[in-house]
Amino acid sequence: MRIALFITCFNDTMYPRTGQAVVTLLERLGHTVEFPQAQTCCGQMHFNTGYRPEALPMVRRFAGVFGQYDAVVTPSGSCAGMVRDNHRVVAAQYGDAGLVDAVEHVVPKVYELSELLVDVLDVTDVGAYFPHRVTYHPTCHSLRMLRVGNRPLRLLRAVKGIDLVELPAAESCCGFGGTFALKNSDVSNAMLADKMRQVLDTGAEILCAGDNSCLMHIGGGLSRLRTGVGTMHLAEILASTEGDRR
Repeated sequence: MRIALFITCFNDTMYPRTGQAVVTLLERLGHTVEFPQAQTCCGQMHFNTGYRPEALPMVRRFAGVFGQYDAVVTPSGSCAGMVRDNHRVVAAQYGDAGLVDAVEHVVPKVYELSELLVDVLDVTDVGAYFPHRVTYHPTCHSLRMLRVGNRPLRLLRAVKGIDLVELPAAESCCGFGGTFALKNSDVSNAMLADKMRQVLDTGAEILCAGDNSCLMHIGGGLSRLRTGVGTMHLAEILASTEGDRR
């Protein structure tokens, strides 16, 4: 199986360790991961802020770059949701028949990390070791667009040494929402305050999620309050082994 990594702009720029963790994890499971150098943004920022025609070149490039692979994995529920739900919209409204066909060819092969592991590779125990108290926040796009369900939790429960604790009101939004946090900062901060309280109530050392954008938002708040609670992407926990020192 030819697997390609779609790293996303956010991870590539701010959280490169997440992409490295995806490769480490999949290689440990016996798979080769390719990284197409020609990949760019999926167009989510443009689409969500009303610049939908401007997203067309990125939709076209994505289909061209990733169409040859058997599976495309991304450590981002929001970008996976953009590709799976909205690339079809852009192609149909602003593209041509050729692009519609190309998008239909590639979209079914795009997976968020937990989907690839559980549904495609049929694995939940990835051989990880992480002896820390962890709580998991299901991000809005992974929960509501992709409907990943309990896949991330199934993977985390199989991690050796982990103390996985339930997050109260886990399905509530953290308040990030991309430009929502900028345009509606007061509401966003109120939502963040609720989420931070819920995280702190668990007594967790680490907050885990499948989107670094949400982890940046929550983690920034936790850091400013000097709570001592860290954040880690799901991929990084799953890539951890007994030889790691944290």
